Formats: sequence, C-alpha cells, structure tokens
Amino acid sequence: MYYHQLGQIPHKRHIQFRKPDGGLFREEVMGVHGFAGIQSILYHHHQPTQIKHAELLRDAKVTYADYGAIRHRHFLTKDFAGGGDAVTGRRVMVGNEDVTMAIARPTESMDYFYRNGQNYECIFVSEGTGTLHSIFGKLDFEPGDYIVIPFSVTWQMRFNDQENRLLVFESRSQITTPERYRNWYGQLLEHSPFCERDFRIPTELETHDEMGDFEVHVKVRDQISRHVLDHHPFDVVGWDGYVYPWIFNIRDFEPITGRIHQPPPVHQTFEGEGFVICSFVPRLFDYHPQSIPAPYNHANVNSDEVLFYFDGDFMSRKGVGQYDITLHPSGLPHGPHPGTMEASIGKPATAETAVMFDTFRPLLVTADAVDLENPGYAYSWITSGHGADSSADAAR
Repeated sequence: MYYHQLGQIPHKRHIQFRKPDGGLFREEVMGVHGFAGIQSILYHHHQPTQIKHAELLRDAKVTYADYGAIRHRHFLTKDFAGGGDAVTGRRVMVGNEDVTMAIARPTESMDYFYRNGQNYECIFVSEGTGTLHSIFGKLDFEPGDYIVIPFSVTWQMRFNDQENRLLVFESRSQITTPERYRNWYGQLLEHSPFCERDFRIPTELETHDEMGDFEVHVKVRDQISRHVLDHHPFDVVGWDGYVYPWIFNIRDFEPITGRIHQPPPVHQTFEGEGFVICSFVPRLFDYHPQSIPAPYNHANVNSDEVLFYFDGDFMSRKGVGQYDITLHPSGLPHGPHPGTMEASIGKPATAETAVMFDTFRPLLVTADAVDLENPGYAYSWITSGHGADSSADAAR
C-alpha cells in the first residue's frame, strides 16, 4: 500500500503530542517484519497496553481430516448452515502451514472487537453489505469486495441485515499486490490490471474517548483470548503510515487478454508466502482465428488450485454452481469438462466471476469440507455413455 494519514498527528515522529488538557497522547508504532517493513504510527487517548482482565476463550487450531485417495474435489457450499458473526461463523475448508481458506454465512454483527495477531486476513464478500470499523477508521463494504486486514488491527464488522456470505483467507505472511506489477518505489505499473485509484482506504476516523468495559478477542498462537479493556479500543485521534485495512472490488480488476488463451498468472490479484489469489472476471475471449477460449489441460506439478465460483457461468465446468468450491490437487492433470472446449469455440466473451487460490504446499481438507463434498466430481470427466458425466449435476 501507499502512505496515508488521517486525523491529528504531530509534525515529527516520537515527539511530545499533547491533549488540550496538557496530557500526552500515547504513541504506538505498528509494523510488519519488525522495524524493517511497512509500519503505521497511531496516537491514542489511552495506553494501548492496558487491560483489566485476560482469559483463554477457546482453541483456534485447525484440525484436518484424512485426505484419502488423491482426487479432484467439489464442495457444495451454497446452502450450508449459517450463523454466528464474521469471526465465529467461519468454517475452515482447506489449509496448510501458510494459509487457510474458510467460508462463513454470518447472521449477526459483532458485539465485541477482534484482533488477529498471527494472521493477515483477506475477506471476500460474496453476499451482504455493512461496515468494517477499526482503529484506523471505517470502511463500507459490498459484494465483490476483497477486504485486506493487516496483522494486529483491532476491528469490528457490522452487517446491514442477516443475509451475508464471506470467503476468508488467513495468511501467516503479509498479503500484498503482485511484485511484478510494482516498481522499485511500490507504485503499481502501467501494465498492472488495477491501480491505486481502485483501492478504498479509511477516510473517516471514529475516535472514542470513553471508559467502561470493552471486550477484545485476540487470536495468537492458535488460541483466542478474551481481554477486557477499561476504555474503548477505538481511541485513536490520528495516524499515518502504510499499514491499515483497505478494500479492492473484484469488478475493478481489468482482465488481460490476448490472441490465444492466457495462463492463470494474468488473473493474479494478491500474493503471500506460499500462495496467490487470482480474480476471474468478465472478459473478451481470445481473438486468434483458431483460438480455443476454454483453458487447456494442465498438470499442477507443485501447486494446489482452488476455485470459488462467485457469479455467472463458468465456461469450463459442468454441474458447478454459484458459491461452489473445487479443489484440484498437485500430482494430477486437470482441465475443462468434456464438451466445454468445443462449446467455447467462436464465443466472443465470458461472463464468469470467480476467485482462484493457488498454494505451493499441498492443501489439507477439514471435516466441514468433507461434509459438503460431491463425491462424484472426481469422475465427472468421463463422457456420457460411461455413466459419470452428469454426476456433478446429480449431486445437486
């Protein structure tokens, strides 16, 4: 991200910054990678270190199921049971030591505050509207938004109604824009499929100087602790720097097209250590006179591929509907379903919108994922007449 400032700050770092009554505002440096990475400096009414009470709430370590025979997998998530809030409603589907991916259908706004001290978060909003409130200010969100929340930001998510759906990535490393799209100074280059104008950043602080009991849930070391503060955690009067929550909408991704089929890296939107996140959006098809718009078969020799089908008609898949998730693991070739390659020839464009998630370590699956699985998907490349071509449709 780029430098931003909001609210009141002194003209120099680490100098006296006094309240109208003569007392000091409390300075906090929040940084990534110690003091060598990006950071922001915040100024609080109260000491950010003070708490009244601390207790362990629950274990947050992800438990995985036995994968079984290596195979392509399909998870039907549209009608899974909703409930909880933006944190408690999460159900991790897949993950490894670098990153996890969860689904959620929250029906409640949060009545507490939350801080993820061990993971960067990227929350893709597929249904619902509301506001992310944080110590850096507020951000309104809508369907199609990627909400990126850095380590240790204290936040609270409030929804406008009960119909909400989220796809949540939690990363052990920083989530950034692709390095190849940035110059030496961090500015996005001309050939990038998006630019800084497409990002929504906090522009309005919510400063609370009030005392009382305020509950903050803190995730660290695969556990969630409950802290009770004697002051409102959003007591920041100003801040500046490079660390803060921000939003990018998938509809602002400008697709890169060519005469022949373009490989998946042209869809890349974010990256972290050991994974990338890509955006498939409506786009013109290839314009070579003999082009085949559907993707070619390819083998994942050192990465797993996950697709979340957000909207539209995904041209290379049969029997896959909105909000479904597919997992194509390393070690197996994968590609378009029978007939979809031929059907794509001559079509001018696609209307699909999907989020793709590729990892460079094998992904594990959870019991929640297994419960939502369509067991026939692994055999859905068998052509009609062999009894399995419509297995994905039958499972619906």
